[in-house]
Amino acid sequence: MAAAGQWQPLLDNHLSQWRTYLGYPDTNTTVAGLARDDSGEYAEPVGYDRDEWNVFSVSSDSGEPVLRISGEIYGGIFTRQDFSNYHLRLQFKWGEQKWPPRQQLPLDTGILYHGTGEHGVDYWRSWPLSQEFQIIEKSEEGLTGDWWKIAHSQIDIRCVQTEEDGPYQFDMAASVKTFGGNDGPITCGASHNNEKPSGQWNTLELITYGDKSLHIVNGEVVMALSQSAFPEGDTVKPLTQGQIVLQSEAGEVYFRRIEWRPVAEIPDQFTAFFK
Repeated sequence: MAAAGQWQPLLDNHLSQWRTYLGYPDTNTTVAGLARDDSGEYAEPVGYDRDEWNVFSVSSDSGEPVLRISGEIYGGIFTRQDFSNYHLRLQFKWGEQKWPPRQQLPLDTGILYHGTGEHGVDYWRSWPLSQEFQIIEKSEEGLTGDWWKIAHSQIDIRCVQTEEDGPYQFDMAASVKTFGGNDGPITCGASHNNEKPSGQWNTLELITYGDKSLHIVNGEVVMALSQSAFPEGDTVKPLTQGQIVLQSEAGEVYFRRIEWRPVAEIPDQFTAFFK
């Protein structure tokens, strides 16, 4: 294990620290040997560690590896290692290509953290139980830094509704509300937009310690969360460690400088977000 404060790279030219999972392709994507139903829809997922479409590929830019996710098939690239109590830092920028069913919608991806169990257990049948640090072009659909429930994950956030039955937005002055789980709201919006114009590199940071986490976009905190958990039967269990997953979600996106370091606590400059 790396010492606290020591950054460790996660991306190389061979994706040696990652595996892949691809879900149910669009009917126009040809997948040899994959069963279809009578309507032509695929009846089973592509599954683990199969990617002849280069949904996930690495190129070199001035000598450093850059991960391209085409988005053609819903799914994710996920770390072989489980992580807890860490600071993740990476850069992303948008591509241009879009795929069904999001050709007319904003480009969309995300960082999933605390990924646990089998993939394909969420609504889109593509990802594992986890918490989502949303990455999306600024739009009515949301902002980079939003939180989304994946499968039946649960978390506490200080969020307000600006109007009755309207969307929730992170606000440090608000009271704590439980999201996700069996019956809580499935998303809470970031406090503000801090994404750079499309085509520019953005720096995202995720800090997670114990049941707490922070979503940081280009140096500014846009979301603070606590009590990360998931319901199981009549109990609620902590969700504080697991895989890091980068989503393939029908849009082209690039990632570089993916690195992590262990943390022994929430850094002092951020403790006020949890008082």
